[in-house]
Amino acid sequence: MKKNILIIGGSGGIGLEIAKILAPENNVIIASRSKGNLEELDVAYHSFDVLKDDIKDLDLPDSIDGLVYCPGSINLKPFKMLKIEAFEEEMNLNFFSLVKVVQGLLPHLKNADSPGLIFFSTVAVQKGMPFHTSVAAAKGAIEGFARSLAAEYAPTFRVNVIAPSLTDTPLAGKLLSSEDKRTKMAERHPLQRIGSAKDIANMAEFLLSSKSSWMTGQVLGVDGGLSSLNMN
Repeated sequence: MKKNILIIGGSGGIGLEIAKILAPENNVIIASRSKGNLEELDVAYHSFDVLKDDIKDLDLPDSIDGLVYCPGSINLKPFKMLKIEAFEEEMNLNFFSLVKVVQGLLPHLKNADSPGLIFFSTVAVQKGMPFHTSVAAAKGAIEGFARSLAAEYAPTFRVNVIAPSLTDTPLAGKLLSSEDKRTKMAERHPLQRIGSAKDIANMAEFLLSSKSSWMTGQVLGVDGGLSSLNMN
C-alpha cells in the first residue's frame, strides 16, 4: 500500500530530489511556493507559502505517513553586520513556520501508522563556524524541538533531523559560483567533495522507510565527514 508523503518546499533542490526518489512507490504531495520542475513527476501539488499560508487550509489526505520540511536559508554574514531582523527572519522561515506546520498536521499524523517526520539542520550547529550565527541559531532550535517532539510523541510518530554540510543546490549557488570556490569547498571535507542533493535524499528515503523504524530523536550528519573528522 502506497504511503502519503508530504514534502514542504519540494519543487527544487533537496526537496525535489526526495520527490523523485519517492514518487514511483508513494503518493507524494508537494506544498511549495512554486511548481518549479515538477511537471515530469507523478505528484500532487499545492501552492503554499510557509510564511503566509495555513497548512490546515490545504486539501490533504486524512493520514500523512511522512512529512519532510525543506524550507531553509543560507545567510552567512559577520555577526557585527547582522541586525536583529535577520535573526527573526531566519527563525520565522526555519523554525516557527515548521512549528506551525507540524501543529496543523497533528490530526493527519495521528491517523497514520507510525509516520516519520524529517527536518533539516546544518553541520554548523555541531561544528562552530564563523559567519553562521543566525542560521546556526535557527537550526539549533530545530534540533532541540525535534528531540523533544520525538520524546513527547513516541511511539505515535518518529522525528529525525538531517544535518548536511554544503550541498550543491540552487540555495548554495553563491557559495559555489566558480570552479575555484567549488574546489576550495570540496577540499574542506574529509571525503573531498561537495554533497549532492541525492546524498541527502537517500538519507531521507531511509528515514521514511521501515528500515529506520527503530530510530527517532536523532540528528544525522550527512556532511562528508566534516562534523566529526579532523584530517589535519
